[in-house]
Amino acid sequence: MTKARLRLLYLDMNSYFASVEQQEDPNLRGRPVGVVTTMQPNAAIIAASYEAKNQGLKFGMRMREAQQMIPDMQFRAARHDVYVDYHHRIKGAIEQVLPIEAAHSVDEFSIRLSGGAQRLETALGLAEQMRQQIYAQVGPAMRCSIGLGPSLLLAKLAGELRKPNGLEWLLPEVLPDKINHLKLRDIPGISHGISARLDAAGITTIPALYALPPKHARKIWGGVQGERFIRAFQGEDIPLPASKPARSLGHGQVLSYNNRNAEAARLVTRRLLIKAATRLRRENAFATYLHISVKCSQKGRCGLGRRIRATQDSFQLLALFREFWDGLVFSQPISTSVMLGGLVPAHRHTADLFEDRTRAGMRTKRENLCVLVDAINQRYGQDTLIYGERPREITPFTGAKIAFGRIPGREEFRD
Repeated sequence: MTKARLRLLYLDMNSYFASVEQQEDPNLRGRPVGVVTTMQPNAAIIAASYEAKNQGLKFGMRMREAQQMIPDMQFRAARHDVYVDYHHRIKGAIEQVLPIEAAHSVDEFSIRLSGGAQRLETALGLAEQMRQQIYAQVGPAMRCSIGLGPSLLLAKLAGELRKPNGLEWLLPEVLPDKINHLKLRDIPGISHGISARLDAAGITTIPALYALPPKHARKIWGGVQGERFIRAFQGEDIPLPASKPARSLGHGQVLSYNNRNAEAARLVTRRLLIKAATRLRRENAFATYLHISVKCSQKGRCGLGRRIRATQDSFQLLALFREFWDGLVFSQPISTSVMLGGLVPAHRHTADLFEDRTRAGMRTKRENLCVLVDAINQRYGQDTLIYGERPREITPFTGAKIAFGRIPGREEFRD
C-alpha cells in the first residue's frame, strides 16, 4: 500500500431524498421511488432512487411521464423538514468518528484528516467506520459514497468514481491515469462554459487538463479561480475562500395551479415576505432594501425594488409590500419571490433621525412585538398567530425549502 498522505475525506449521501423516504417506509426499499414537489400528475421529480435511475428516469421528469416509463414507480411528496432532521442525524453519526469541517449541502460533508489519519490504510478504515455509524444510528437505507484525496476537489471526484455506496481515493501518484476514462465535464467545477473555453485552448482530455500550467489556467478561466482549480486538481490543498456575511436573504415559490391568479399570488408573496422577516429577526439584522417580483407565463418576470429605512419590522415591511404590489402590472403569474437586501447586523447598525429607536442596534417596540409573535409560533406551532391574511391554498414548506448551498434551520419549519 502507498505511504502517501491524504488530507480530505468527502462524504456524499446517495439519492438522498429518495433514500430518506425508503428509510422511513421499509416497503419502498429496493423499489423505484421518485420524490416530487407535490402529488400532482404534472409535478416535477426532484430526486429519485437508484432503482428508478437504473430504469432511465431523469431529473426533472414529470410524474405522469415517469409513471408511463416505470409502471411500478412509487411517488412521495418532498418533506423538507424530515430531510433537514436526517441531515443533523447524519452529522451526529459522522462526528462519532471525526469532526466535520464543512457541510456543503444537506447531503454532502467534508472532513479534514490529520496526523496518522492521513495514511491511506487508516483513512480507508475511518471512512468505513463513518459508513457503519450512519447505518447504525440513522438507518440501513442511508447509503453514501466516500472519496479521499489530498485536496477537496480530488476527494469529491474520488467519491464520484464509485456510486452508489462506493469508497475510492485519488493521489498524485495514480493521476491522471486513474481518471483518464472520464470526460472533462465529469470533473466537478467544469461547467459547459469552461468546457468550451478549454476546448478553444486545445485542452480536450484529462491528461491535457492535468498537465495544464496553473498560470495558463488563469487565462483560460479569466481569473484566479482557474489557477486555484488546477492547483487543487493536481493535488494541492487549496483552502476555500473565506465566506462573506450574507448581504441579502429571500424566498421564492412556484405557484400551485389554484394560486395562479393575481389575488392568490399577492397572498403567497405576502406570506413569503413574513417568512423572510422572521429569518431577518432570527439573525438580528436590519434590511435596507426590499424587492418583490413575479414571473409570468407569457411576459417573463416583472419586479419592483428600492432602498428602505433599516428595519426588521413585519408591519413596516407589509406596508411597503402593499405599495410595491400595487405598482406591479402582470398577468398569468407562475412564480413569485421576495428579497430583503442591504443587510446590516445589529452591532453595525447606525440609526438615523427618522428611526424610532432608543439607540443604534436596538429593536423598536413593534419589532419586539414581532419577536414575541415569532416565539409564540415556535412554541405552539406554525400560524398560531398570523399577520392578518393567509393564502387560500398554502403550499407545504413555504419559505423553508432546501436550496442549493442553504440548509434551513429546524426552527424555520415552525415559523
